[in-house]
Amino acid sequence: MFRTILLLSAALFHCAAFSASPSQPELFSKGAEYANVKLSPSGKYLSVVTKRDGKNTLIILSLDDNKLVGAINFPGNAQVGNYEWANDERLVLQKEYLKGWTDAPQYYGELYAVNADGGRGTYLFGYQSSEQQTGSNLKKNTPIRATAYILDPLVDDERYILVNAIPWNGSRTLNYEASQDIYRVDLYRGTRKRLMGSPIGRARFMTDHSGKVRFAAGEDKNNDTKIYYRQAGEWVESSKLKLELEDFSPISFADNPHSIYAAGRKNSETMGVYKIDLNTGEQQKIIQDDKVDPANFWINNQTKQLYAVEFNEGYPTYAFVNQDDKRSTLLKKLLASLPGHQVQIVSETRDGSKLIIAAFNDRNPGDYYIYDTQKNTLAFLSPSKKWLEPELMAEVKPISFTSRDGVQISGYLTLPNGIEAKNLPLIVNPHGGPHGVRDFWGFDPESQLLANQGYAVLKVNFRGSGGYGKAFEEMGHQKWGSDIQFDIIDATRYVIEQGFANKERVCIVGGSFGGYSALQSAIIEPDMFKCAIGFAGVYDLPMMFEEGDVADTRSGTSFLKQVLGTDQATLKAMSPSYNVEKLKAKLLLVHGGDDERAPIEQFESLEDALKARNYPYEKLVMDDEGHGFYNDDHRAKYYQKMLSFIDSNLKL
Repeated sequence: MFRTILLLSAALFHCAAFSASPSQPELFSKGAEYANVKLSPSGKYLSVVTKRDGKNTLIILSLDDNKLVGAINFPGNAQVGNYEWANDERLVLQKEYLKGWTDAPQYYGELYAVNADGGRGTYLFGYQSSEQQTGSNLKKNTPIRATAYILDPLVDDERYILVNAIPWNGSRTLNYEASQDIYRVDLYRGTRKRLMGSPIGRARFMTDHSGKVRFAAGEDKNNDTKIYYRQAGEWVESSKLKLELEDFSPISFADNPHSIYAAGRKNSETMGVYKIDLNTGEQQKIIQDDKVDPANFWINNQTKQLYAVEFNEGYPTYAFVNQDDKRSTLLKKLLASLPGHQVQIVSETRDGSKLIIAAFNDRNPGDYYIYDTQKNTLAFLSPSKKWLEPELMAEVKPISFTSRDGVQISGYLTLPNGIEAKNLPLIVNPHGGPHGVRDFWGFDPESQLLANQGYAVLKVNFRGSGGYGKAFEEMGHQKWGSDIQFDIIDATRYVIEQGFANKERVCIVGGSFGGYSALQSAIIEPDMFKCAIGFAGVYDLPMMFEEGDVADTRSGTSFLKQVLGTDQATLKAMSPSYNVEKLKAKLLLVHGGDDERAPIEQFESLEDALKARNYPYEKLVMDDEGHGFYNDDHRAKYYQKMLSFIDSNLKL
């Protein structure tokens, strides 16, 4: 076991307490106090993003004496976004902007490099990088109309990082379907050299142990994923390996440069993990669960090799690819030392001597620790949300039942703390997506807020959800308004029949596709739900082919045709906007005026239909919010409105 000690003073991790006791919505709506905690490659510094004056600021501390080394922020409406340590003294930051027309930060592709103490700031990429002189004998950078992302910080290279750049359309709109370019960028001068382009749009890349780009994955115009690997300086489509694996996806390199670990499936079953020889195409199945896909892959950053796979049928479990890997032993020790928690290694030094650990569970939103491998100490750093006390939070229990047509469906039930789990008022909370997304066991602020007020909360991994095999996901295609909703309704009946919930006190609340489900389930079973809240929902399915960012691309349109179909009569039959006459539930509609995924026209379509029938409803529209509320104060306002609305409809 580990010896556990306390680390770090009030210099950073205990300096931002509330000046007054906040109300319950504020407690649960506030974002994490500290995020993106990282160690520099040598372990000399500890860095963390925190809020100052409403904007992200990057703080760097000396790990030896806890002294503040640097505080990096941008003037005006700009803030620090994602960042990486590029070498022992230098970081690369994404520069974001808080715009008046939206509360979600906007990223236009600017990368900025700076030393730990705030010195030698240099724009590496973006329109400002083209305006600066990059050296007395060097030309200025040529402007590139593209948005840059850090591909590989190359921490063993003191001078360069790898960047991938997505080109713009006519304005600052990303052209995801176009080929991306990969550049090697000088950390100090900002000069860059184009290395290659991607073989497909919407590309994701994987580098090998030495920082060479070896894999690219992306979707074609038909929304089919294609994988390419680099061989003799050329891109080769993975179909030439004749692997016969669906959804093939590289995870990491294995014990030599020509061997990889990859995920894939056969015959629409659950995803397995395979070891594959890139020269011969020979494959060996390593791990596969017969019920669920892998939820997380654990990679040893020292060897760059996969060592463990996480599964989540109910509670999380772990399967070890390599029992002899030191990280396998370490993960087991961490799980034993922090019982009841999931753990993740979120950062580490180059030599692996120190690691940042995040630990969390259904009651705990997360604690940070630092583990010293040489001293064998696990030192507590800070909670991510110190204002929430885990012992006062609610338990989340996995559930499973058989639907009306014999399909096994799983989900999670959050039960209020300190109250008998019997005959409780129930909030049904279907997830978004619906495809490729699922609910997991863990801490959910909204569910905890509701449980804190005495409500049980039900989450359902209905057919169509990701994570349970391709066949299960495809069962939800073109069944948005029927079979998927039947699963949600059957789950509600199951919880009532088990005695957990009072059938006279049930409300359904959801966001995005969950907002659609809140209305559609209330239409199918008008006597089951006393109230329904649709947040950022889609309510007019034919409109999805005309409005919103999904329909803006060929692959997006192809996806809609696949999962919705094109029969107008069916689409209208599954659309709440065309079926409001069947409603009985009290309604609250919440939307962001700047929502690109479910644009405000979706809200207006439902609102027009309700007004035409003089159906009463309440609404909350935030003009400067998008697909979900980014601003803590706006989220608190929604939570307060939600609680008031539910209380008024489910009170005894």
